[in-house]
Amino acid sequence: MDLGIKGKRALVCASSKGLGLGCAEALAAEGVDLVMNARGSDALVAQADRLRAEHGVEVQTVACDVTTPDGQAQVIEAAQGVDILVTNAGGPPPGLWSEWDREDFIKALDANMLTPIAFMKALLPSMMDKGWGRVVNITSQSVRAPIAVLGLSNAARTGLTGYVAGTARQVAPYGVTINNLLPGIHATDRADSLDAGVSAQKGISLDEARAERAATIPARRYGTRQEFGATCAFLCSQHAGFIVGQNILLDGGATNLTM
Repeated sequence: MDLGIKGKRALVCASSKGLGLGCAEALAAEGVDLVMNARGSDALVAQADRLRAEHGVEVQTVACDVTTPDGQAQVIEAAQGVDILVTNAGGPPPGLWSEWDREDFIKALDANMLTPIAFMKALLPSMMDKGWGRVVNITSQSVRAPIAVLGLSNAARTGLTGYVAGTARQVAPYGVTINNLLPGIHATDRADSLDAGVSAQKGISLDEARAERAATIPARRYGTRQEFGATCAFLCSQHAGFIVGQNILLDGGATNLTM
Protein backbone atom coordinates (compact mmCIF):
# COMPACT_ATOMS: atom_id res chain seq x y z
CA MET A 1 0.00 0.00 0.00
CA ASP A 2 1.31 3.44 -0.94
CA LEU A 3 0.92 5.59 2.17
CA GLY A 4 1.12 8.76 0.09
CA ILE A 5 3.61 10.58 2.32
CA LYS A 6 6.78 10.49 0.22
CA GLY A 7 8.43 13.90 0.39
CA LYS A 8 6.72 14.85 3.66
CA ARG A 9 8.86 15.88 6.63
CA ALA A 10 8.54 14.53 10.16
CA LEU A 11 9.87 15.22 13.63
CA VAL A 12 10.29 11.99 15.58
CA CYS A 13 11.25 12.43 19.23
CA ALA A 14 13.40 9.98 21.20
CA SER A 15 14.21 8.21 17.95
CA SER A 16 17.73 6.87 18.44
CA LYS A 17 16.37 3.55 19.73
CA GLY A 18 13.24 1.68 20.76
CA LEU A 19 9.77 2.62 19.59
CA GLY A 20 10.83 6.05 18.39
CA LEU A 21 13.43 4.48 16.14
CA GLY A 22 10.82 2.05 14.85
CA CYS A 23 8.65 5.00 13.83
CA ALA A 24 11.57 6.83 12.20
CA GLU A 25 12.52 3.68 10.26
CA ALA A 26 8.99 3.13 8.98
CA LEU A 27 8.56 6.77 7.92
CA ALA A 28 11.95 6.84 6.21
CA ALA A 29 11.01 3.69 4.29
CA GLU A 30 8.04 5.65 2.93
CA GLY A 31 10.29 8.47 1.72
CA VAL A 32 9.67 10.87 4.59
CA ASP A 33 12.49 13.28 5.48
CA LEU A 34 13.25 13.34 9.19
CA VAL A 35 14.21 15.49 12.11
CA MET A 36 15.42 12.99 14.70
CA ASN A 37 15.90 13.84 18.36
CA ALA A 38 17.43 12.09 21.36
CA ARG A 39 19.45 13.04 24.41
CA GLY A 40 22.66 11.28 23.36
CA SER A 41 24.33 12.14 20.08
CA ASP A 42 26.34 9.00 19.28
CA ALA A 43 23.46 6.56 18.74
CA LEU A 44 21.35 9.32 17.18
CA VAL A 45 23.97 10.19 14.55
CA ALA A 46 24.61 6.51 13.82
CA GLN A 47 20.93 5.78 13.19
CA ALA A 48 20.52 8.93 11.11
CA ASP A 49 23.46 7.92 8.91
CA ARG A 50 21.94 4.46 8.47
CA LEU A 51 18.52 5.78 7.46
CA ARG A 52 20.05 8.21 4.96
CA ALA A 53 22.03 5.39 3.38
CA GLU A 54 19.16 2.88 3.33
CA HIS A 55 16.34 5.14 2.16
CA GLY A 56 17.89 8.22 0.55
CA VAL A 57 15.99 10.62 2.76
CA GLU A 58 17.21 13.82 4.38
CA VAL A 59 17.80 13.45 8.12
CA GLN A 60 18.58 16.26 10.54
CA THR A 61 19.59 15.41 14.11
CA VAL A 62 19.09 17.44 17.28
CA ALA A 63 20.69 15.97 20.40
CA CYS A 64 19.19 17.57 23.50
CA ASP A 65 16.88 17.07 26.47
CA VAL A 66 13.44 18.09 25.25
CA THR A 67 12.06 18.35 28.78
CA THR A 68 14.05 21.58 29.19
CA PRO A 69 13.05 24.94 27.67
CA ASP A 70 16.37 25.16 25.80
CA GLY A 71 16.00 21.66 24.39
CA GLN A 72 12.44 22.32 23.26
CA ALA A 73 13.53 25.54 21.56
CA GLN A 74 16.29 23.74 19.65
CA VAL A 75 13.96 21.03 18.37
CA ILE A 76 11.14 23.41 17.50
CA GLU A 77 13.52 25.60 15.49
CA ALA A 78 14.79 22.59 13.54
CA ALA A 79 11.28 21.24 12.97
CA GLN A 80 9.58 24.35 11.63
CA GLY A 81 7.20 23.44 8.82
CA VAL A 82 7.08 19.68 9.45
CA ASP A 83 4.05 17.79 8.20
CA ILE A 84 4.25 15.02 10.81
CA LEU A 85 4.98 15.08 14.53
CA VAL A 86 5.67 11.92 16.55
CA THR A 87 6.09 12.66 20.25
CA ASN A 88 7.80 10.17 22.51
CA ALA A 89 9.59 10.08 25.84
CA GLY A 90 10.72 7.37 28.20
CA GLY A 91 8.44 6.75 31.15
CA PRO A 92 9.17 7.65 34.77
CA PRO A 93 10.61 4.99 37.08
CA PRO A 94 8.28 2.52 38.79
CA GLY A 95 7.55 2.73 42.50
CA LEU A 96 4.88 2.91 45.19
CA TRP A 97 2.32 5.65 45.66
CA SER A 98 3.78 6.47 49.08
CA GLU A 99 7.24 7.15 47.65
CA TRP A 100 6.41 9.94 45.20
CA ASP A 101 6.69 13.61 46.07
CA ARG A 102 5.64 16.71 44.19
CA GLU A 103 8.96 16.93 42.36
CA ASP A 104 8.53 13.38 41.04
CA PHE A 105 5.17 14.31 39.54
CA ILE A 106 6.54 17.53 38.05
CA LYS A 107 9.30 15.57 36.26
CA ALA A 108 6.76 13.06 34.96
CA LEU A 109 4.44 15.80 33.74
CA ASP A 110 7.29 17.67 32.04
CA ALA A 111 8.42 14.58 30.13
CA ASN A 112 5.17 12.81 29.33
CA MET A 113 2.55 15.57 29.16
CA LEU A 114 3.88 19.13 28.95
CA THR A 115 6.63 18.48 26.39
CA PRO A 116 4.30 16.85 23.83
CA ILE A 117 1.85 19.70 24.38
CA ALA A 118 4.61 22.26 23.78
CA PHE A 119 5.51 20.61 20.48
CA MET A 120 1.90 20.47 19.36
CA LYS A 121 1.34 24.14 20.21
CA ALA A 122 4.44 25.11 18.25
CA LEU A 123 3.98 22.93 15.16
CA LEU A 124 0.23 22.54 14.66
CA PRO A 125 -0.36 26.06 13.27
CA SER A 126 1.78 25.49 10.16
CA MET A 127 0.06 22.16 9.54
CA MET A 128 -3.31 23.87 9.79
CA ASP A 129 -2.18 26.58 7.38
CA LYS A 130 -1.18 23.90 4.83
CA GLY A 131 -4.43 21.99 5.34
CA TRP A 132 -2.65 18.71 6.15
CA GLY A 133 -0.84 17.30 9.13
CA ARG A 134 -0.43 14.25 11.34
CA VAL A 135 0.42 14.01 15.03
CA VAL A 136 1.02 10.68 16.77
CA ASN A 137 1.74 10.63 20.49
CA ILE A 138 3.35 7.51 21.90
CA THR A 139 1.72 7.05 25.31
CA SER A 140 1.04 3.73 27.10
CA GLN A 141 -1.50 0.99 27.61
CA SER A 142 -1.73 2.34 31.18
CA VAL A 143 -4.05 5.14 30.07
CA ARG A 144 -6.68 2.48 29.40
CA ALA A 145 -5.88 0.20 32.34
CA PRO A 146 -3.56 1.57 35.06
CA ILE A 147 -0.41 -0.27 36.05
CA ALA A 148 -0.06 0.12 39.81
CA VAL A 149 3.72 0.48 40.01
CA LEU A 150 3.72 3.03 37.16
CA GLY A 151 1.57 5.62 38.87
CA LEU A 152 3.68 8.55 37.68
CA SER A 153 3.30 7.41 34.08
CA ASN A 154 -0.41 6.65 34.58
CA ALA A 155 -1.03 10.20 35.76
CA ALA A 156 1.07 12.13 33.23
CA ARG A 157 0.09 10.17 30.16
CA THR A 158 -3.59 10.22 31.04
CA GLY A 159 -3.35 13.99 31.31
CA LEU A 160 -1.91 14.14 27.79
CA THR A 161 -4.72 11.88 26.59
CA GLY A 162 -7.31 14.30 27.94
CA TYR A 163 -5.61 17.22 26.22
CA VAL A 164 -5.51 15.37 22.90
CA ALA A 165 -9.18 14.38 23.13
CA GLY A 166 -10.29 17.99 22.92
CA THR A 167 -7.52 19.39 20.74
CA ALA A 168 -7.83 16.70 18.05
CA ARG A 169 -11.40 17.70 17.37
CA GLN A 170 -10.48 21.37 17.09
CA VAL A 171 -7.79 20.87 14.46
CA ALA A 172 -9.51 18.14 12.43
CA PRO A 173 -11.45 20.65 10.26
CA TYR A 174 -8.07 21.85 8.97
CA GLY A 175 -6.99 18.43 7.69
CA VAL A 176 -4.84 17.70 10.74
CA THR A 177 -5.27 14.55 12.80
CA ILE A 178 -3.97 13.79 16.29
CA ASN A 179 -4.01 10.25 17.65
CA ASN A 180 -2.26 8.28 20.37
CA LEU A 181 -0.48 4.94 20.12
CA LEU A 182 -0.64 2.94 23.35
CA PRO A 183 2.16 0.36 23.49
CA GLY A 184 2.14 -2.62 25.73
CA ILE A 185 5.36 -4.50 26.30
CA HIS A 186 7.79 -4.26 23.40
CA ALA A 187 11.35 -5.51 23.14
CA THR A 188 13.01 -2.22 24.13
CA ASP A 189 15.40 -0.91 26.77
CA ARG A 190 12.38 0.12 28.85
CA ALA A 191 11.18 -3.49 28.96
CA ASP A 192 14.67 -4.64 29.87
CA SER A 193 14.74 -2.18 32.77
CA LEU A 194 11.36 -3.27 34.12
CA ASP A 195 12.24 -6.94 33.73
CA ALA A 196 15.53 -6.38 35.53
CA GLY A 197 13.59 -4.92 38.44
CA VAL A 198 11.37 -8.01 38.62
CA SER A 199 14.44 -10.22 38.35
CA ALA A 200 16.08 -8.52 41.31
CA GLN A 201 12.88 -8.43 43.38
CA LYS A 202 12.04 -12.10 42.86
CA GLY A 203 15.57 -13.47 42.74
CA ILE A 204 15.07 -15.00 39.30
CA SER A 205 17.02 -14.68 36.07
CA LEU A 206 16.27 -11.98 33.52
CA ASP A 207 15.13 -14.62 31.02
CA GLU A 208 12.76 -16.05 33.63
CA ALA A 209 11.35 -12.60 34.34
CA ARG A 210 10.74 -12.05 30.63
CA ALA A 211 9.11 -15.43 30.25
CA GLU A 212 6.79 -14.72 33.18
CA ARG A 213 5.62 -11.47 31.64
CA ALA A 214 5.33 -12.87 28.11
CA ALA A 215 3.03 -15.54 29.52
CA THR A 216 0.58 -12.80 30.62
CA ILE A 217 0.25 -11.53 27.04
CA PRO A 218 -2.27 -13.39 24.84
CA ALA A 219 0.15 -13.15 21.90
CA ARG A 220 2.73 -14.84 24.18
CA ARG A 221 5.53 -12.53 23.14
CA TYR A 222 6.75 -8.95 23.30
CA GLY A 223 6.02 -6.60 20.43
CA THR A 224 8.71 -5.38 18.04
CA ARG A 225 9.68 -1.86 17.14
CA GLN A 226 9.11 -2.69 13.47
CA GLU A 227 5.43 -3.56 13.86
CA PHE A 228 4.93 -0.56 16.11
CA GLY A 229 6.58 1.70 13.53
CA ALA A 230 4.39 0.32 10.75
CA THR A 231 1.26 1.27 12.71
CA CYS A 232 2.63 4.73 13.34
CA ALA A 233 3.39 5.19 9.65
CA PHE A 234 -0.17 4.21 8.72
CA LEU A 235 -1.58 6.80 11.15
CA CYS A 236 0.65 9.35 9.43
CA SER A 237 -0.55 8.35 5.98
CA GLN A 238 -3.03 9.79 3.50
CA HIS A 239 -5.37 6.92 4.41
CA ALA A 240 -5.78 7.91 8.07
CA GLY A 241 -7.50 11.26 7.67
CA PHE A 242 -10.75 10.01 9.22
CA ILE A 243 -9.07 8.69 12.39
CA VAL A 244 -9.32 11.52 14.90
CA GLY A 245 -8.54 11.61 18.62
CA GLN A 246 -8.22 7.86 19.01
CA ASN A 247 -6.20 5.75 21.44
CA ILE A 248 -4.92 2.67 19.66
CA LEU A 249 -3.59 -0.22 21.71
CA LEU A 250 -0.62 -2.25 20.49
CA ASP A 251 -0.25 -4.68 23.34
CA GLY A 252 -0.75 -8.21 22.04
CA GLY A 253 -4.13 -8.34 23.79
CA ALA A 254 -2.68 -7.75 27.24
CA THR A 255 -5.16 -5.05 28.23
CA ASN A 256 -8.31 -6.94 29.16
CA LEU A 257 -11.07 -4.73 27.75
CA THR A 258 -14.24 -5.27 25.77
CA MET A 259 -14.15 -1.81 24.15
